[in-house]
Amino acid sequence: MLEILGSALLGLGLAAAAAVLLAHRLPARRLVLLAGGIGALLGAYVTHEALGPGHVLVTLLGSLGVSAVVVSLLLRPAAQAAAPAPAHRAVP
Repeated sequence: MLEILGSALLGLGLAAAAAVLLAHRLPARRLVLLAGGIGALLGAYVTHEALGPGHVLVTLLGSLGVSAVVVSLLLRPAAQAAAPAPAHRAVP
């Protein structure tokens, strides 16, 4: 139970921090929080099944890693400033 609650809180915390810091590159905050929470729960499940019971800290780290990957998949490319047009030279 501690793994589930801890991983969900870690995923939501990571997603909330990403939503604040990268708001201009992420979609709606609700989607980011949902993806972070679900990614953390999925990561906790996979890590727990791979390692077995008794590895709470490693399970939480695994859930944090998967949550970060899932949230990073939502990132859009940064808007680039328009490059100045090249100056055309007249041929002599």
